[in-house]
Amino acid sequence: MDKFNLTYIENKNTYADISDFDYDSAKIVNNFHKSFDIYEKTPLVDLKNLAEEIGLRKFFVKDESYRFGLNAFKVLGASYAIANYIGEKIGLGENNLTFDEITSVETKKKLGELIFTTATDGNHGRAVAWTANKLGQRSKVFMPKGTTLERLENIRRENSDAHIMEENYDDCVRLAAKFARENKGVLIQDTSWQGYTEVPKNIMKGYMTMAYEVFMDLKEKEMLPTHIFLQAGVGSMAASMTAFFRNVMKENPPKIIIVEPNKANCLYRTAHANDGRLHFVKGHLNSIMAGLNCGEPVTIGWPILESYSDYFLSVDDYYTALGMRILGNSIGDDRKIISGESGAVTTGIVYELMKDEDLREYRNKIGLDKDSLVLCFSTEGDTDKKTYREIVWRGRYNS
Repeated sequence: MDKFNLTYIENKNTYADISDFDYDSAKIVNNFHKSFDIYEKTPLVDLKNLAEEIGLRKFFVKDESYRFGLNAFKVLGASYAIANYIGEKIGLGENNLTFDEITSVETKKKLGELIFTTATDGNHGRAVAWTANKLGQRSKVFMPKGTTLERLENIRRENSDAHIMEENYDDCVRLAAKFARENKGVLIQDTSWQGYTEVPKNIMKGYMTMAYEVFMDLKEKEMLPTHIFLQAGVGSMAASMTAFFRNVMKENPPKIIIVEPNKANCLYRTAHANDGRLHFVKGHLNSIMAGLNCGEPVTIGWPILESYSDYFLSVDDYYTALGMRILGNSIGDDRKIISGESGAVTTGIVYELMKDEDLREYRNKIGLDKDSLVLCFSTEGDTDKKTYREIVWRGRYNS
């Protein structure tokens, strides 16, 4: 497959229900996260010098490396899904969920001993383990072959029973589900399948805090986006952001561009085939974009992406390596962003779309020009510091 591949879905006749991802729902989610004593809104960085350099009106990047001290956005979804599970068990409605309530002694007595289990390449598992640890509960985490030791140790520091397996990500999901069934565990997985939709839906809703913060900041500046680039693994975050912005910007919707690594491009393949079936990527998924190395689309998220996304991109690892270097080496007084392998790919793509004349056809098709206001999400910092330095300092994946 080429380094840069674009597809889109023509003749859309039906549209998925996105009513659960509206402004009011996002505000409820944000209020829950605000109840954490360590809550702070993460920075929305205005890269004004970079925008001028590449010929855009504005280029904003949401920097999630500051989220709850965990260096990634995933805790938003995991904490909200776990809180909803607890709320259902103790009879507490979504509007009344708070950190103090779910971590209280009374709640622990009602719940008893639990074990939360999940599969992860790193960030989601760390978020589940962190939340379980805050609750005084146990966690069990399955990690795919190729996961770095730093990501494993980050999870183990949250008192989690975590192990790197010989299987790929999607097979680790099956191992986690099997463990939960056989050990009366609670599966907190950010993908879905038949019979398992409630938890992943709440994870997707949890991500809306990120979108809500961005929307409120940009609305105040009177600078709502014309284009939003969203990286995707299974597609939960991308579907959540897509649904929210399509809801709150109904009158003038932004173009949504979904981005995946060539080596794990299940959404791109599904969109390109456009035959009513989900298309999987099998085998060892070895892109450097570890958090995006997922071969099976989220079943509840795909209808949203199918309905409301404008383009799907499948790209080489080069683009994320470039994005990491660009964000970490800012122009003039632009704020520097430390962005990891799964966080920087959209920035690398936007840069190359605007600067590489070989991509002019794609730039024109997507409609990027001097009047465009682009939004990207840097969903993680240097969650694997060794790999970050090899790429940014030593020039791995330079071409």
